[in-house]
Parts: sequence; structure tokens; C-alpha cells
Amino acid sequence: MARAERSDVIEVRVPPRDVDRHGQMFIASYISQAETALSHFWRTRPLVDDEPIYIARKASCSLHRALHYDELARFSISVNKIGGKSIGFVVAVETGNELAAEVEILWLAVRGDEHDPAPLPEDTRDWLYKYLA
Repeated sequence: MARAERSDVIEVRVPPRDVDRHGQMFIASYISQAETALSHFWRTRPLVDDEPIYIARKASCSLHRALHYDELARFSISVNKIGGKSIGFVVAVETGNELAAEVEILWLAVRGDEHDPAPLPEDTRDWLYKYLA
């Protein structure tokens, strides 16, 4: 179960489905849990008229120390890039005072059936600057 402290932080106990036979968290699970944290964070943005949709263009994970079954992990969102049409996020994954992993996710703002790149709304951009690392 995930527990939220602030909109940019959630805590998760590593569930059995997310670990391999050695009890270590799958690399894909770091990305999946980071996307869950990012979804929680994103719901707190200001609503804007005619908002574009956002699609993931890139996701990567740098593992520093494997998490294990039932370990408590804190997923903290920060913004590392605010482009004209894209947003870069870094999700720090910590356990105790130790950095376990960093997940980078890049979103592109798009419109229409062809997913044409679209500019970020100014209200969204202003809100994101509060979380710029």
C-alpha cells in the first residue's frame, strides 16, 4: 500500500509481486512505482482549459542498491527539465537515509490524433517551477 506525505512524496512497502526469487525488486518495478508516484503528484497541478495530453517518451532507472521484499521505500518527485513542449522528472527512491535508485521520466505534451507536440500551458509551467531541482 502506498502512503502519501506530500503531493511529491509517497511511501511504499515493496510487495511480493515486485521481487524476484532472491527477494530483490525488479528494475521495471522501480519505474512502475515511480509512475504511480508521478500520477499522484500530477493530480495536484492547476487545471487549465484545453490542456494537452502528456505521453511518456523515455523512462530509465539507475539502481544504487536493490530494495527487498517488505522494505519501506520513499519515492520523491522533482522536476529536472521544463522545456517548451516537454517535462523531465526525477524520482529519487530512498530507504532510510540511503538512495536506492533514481528514475528519470520524460513527458511530451501533445495534441490531436497524430500526437503533434504542443507547448506547455503557462499555468502548468509556473507550477512545475516550484519543484525544479
